[in-house]
Amino acid sequence: MKSLAILLTFLCLSTACSPSSEQLVEGQDNDRPQRIVSLDYCADQYVLKFVDPHRILAVSPDAKKSFSYMRNEAEDIPSIRPWAEDVILQKPDLIVRSYGGGPNAAHFFEQAGIPVLNIGWASNLDDIERVIQQMADGLGESEKGVALVREMQKRLASIPISSSTETALYMTSSGVTTGPGSLVHQMLLAGNYENFQTQPGWQSLPLERLAYEQPDAVAVAIFEGSSARLGAWSAMRHPIAKKQIEDLPTTMLEGAWTTCGSWFLVDAIEALSLTKAESDD
Repeated sequence: MKSLAILLTFLCLSTACSPSSEQLVEGQDNDRPQRIVSLDYCADQYVLKFVDPHRILAVSPDAKKSFSYMRNEAEDIPSIRPWAEDVILQKPDLIVRSYGGGPNAAHFFEQAGIPVLNIGWASNLDDIERVIQQMADGLGESEKGVALVREMQKRLASIPISSSTETALYMTSSGVTTGPGSLVHQMLLAGNYENFQTQPGWQSLPLERLAYEQPDAVAVAIFEGSSARLGAWSAMRHPIAKKQIEDLPTTMLEGAWTTCGSWFLVDAIEALSLTKAESDD
């Protein structure tokens, strides 16, 4: 901690705590941040979506992984771990984060004179639209935010409303599900299903209940290579869980659609509504 304080003092006396002449010139066109660092994969999605690559110093090491929706856009961008020393040495003029760097990261970096853009919490689709616009505004790309929200609203409005009521169970490769109060719950409702899981919070798959009661459909979030990473005690290995997928209408969801609640949740909603429409026919 002492060495970190010394580093911070040194950098503040040089250039890290005040913009350099080069940074001022770069930002003169419209005051947009020009040296952006993203500290976690949820932050990566917004930075990679809204910001031109030449304005991105680095993204998190998870930006290229299978659970990152914008992984293809991250291919040629350097990555950085959310360690204070490493980040400060890059001399960013904006840090974007959700959880990266730990709970005190925002306060620390702001003390170092570096603005921090934190991702707001979203518990429903309206919240997602609000957060999208807040992030676009903070990144200096307000018009892109407006366009993305409009596209999201248009896609949601085009989903036909089903007249029949059926339940769906959300399942992940790690063997958990979730009930009311989550974005996944909102996703199922928007996709024309009721949530089979009625208890709030994230919990293990209800195997005992599934032994005598079944949903009408299942939605399975699969990550690339996830089958090889399943723990020996994952509920997804149980025959009862496997039977749901074998016997019921199943929507296979790309894991990246649901990891960070944002515009790509609509991909999952559209996939669910398609399965529902096929079962209604």
